[in-house]
Amino acid sequence: MPNCKLTAQSLSDWFATPQGGYVLAREQAYFDRTVSDIFGYNALQLGLPEHNFLGGSRMPLRFSAGNQAGNAVRLCCTELPFASASLDLVLIPHALEFSEHPHQIIREVERVLMPEGSLIISGFNPRSLWGLRRALGPKQSYPWSGHFIALPRLKDWLALLGFEVVGGRFAAYAPPFRQAKWLERCAFMEAAGDRWWAVSGGVYFVHAVKRVHGMHLIKPQWNERLVDKLLPVAPKLNNKITQRDRIDAQ
Repeated sequence: MPNCKLTAQSLSDWFATPQGGYVLAREQAYFDRTVSDIFGYNALQLGLPEHNFLGGSRMPLRFSAGNQAGNAVRLCCTELPFASASLDLVLIPHALEFSEHPHQIIREVERVLMPEGSLIISGFNPRSLWGLRRALGPKQSYPWSGHFIALPRLKDWLALLGFEVVGGRFAAYAPPFRQAKWLERCAFMEAAGDRWWAVSGGVYFVHAVKRVHGMHLIKPQWNERLVDKLLPVAPKLNNKITQRDRIDAQ
C-alpha cells in the first residue's frame, strides 16, 4: 500500500494560531460560498475533520475521510474505498502538500467522481510571500514542512486526468506574520492583491469538473452508384411524388 501521510492534526494545530487562523478564515469563506452552488447527493472532504468545509453544501450525505482520528471514514487517501463514479463532490483542503503521492490522490478522486462531478482543491502557493518564507526559512514546522505545488503543475495534472478547471481564486496576500496585530494591519492587502497582484496570494483554490466526452456516431460512406443498382426501381408515381415533395421542400 502506498505511504499516505496526511498530517491534518498538526495542520489543524497551526490553524489555531493567529497565522493559521488568518488563512482558515479565508478558506472557510471560499468553501462555504462555492459548495452551496454545487448540487448532488454525496460529498466527501479529504482530511481536516476538525473543520467542516462542507457545512454550506446542500447535499444530503456529507462526510470527511482520512487516516487520522475524527474522520467518519478511516482510509489511506491514495486508495479510496468507494465505488467508481459514486461521489458528486470532493474537497481536498491541503492534503496534496502533505502526501508523498499527490498525483495518485487526484487519480483516485477522478475514479470515484461522477461524470460532471466537482473537485475543489486548496493549496499553498509557492509563488508568493508564503512560498518565499518556506524556501528561505526553517521547514521543521507546519505548514512549511509541506511540499507546495505550483498552480500550473496542478492544472497539468488535472488536465491529464480529464478535468476542466471552471473556477478558483487566490487569497491570503498579507505576509506570513505570526502576530495578529501585524496581520490586521495588512488587511488592506487583500483587496489590493486581488486587483494588482492576483496570482501572488499565499493560498490558491481550484474548482475543476470531471468531463467525460460522449460517443460520436461514425456514419458510413455510401456508394451511391452501388445503392442505385441494388435498390429496386421505384414506380413512376412514386418518383413523381418524390420530385413534388422535393420541390415543396425547397
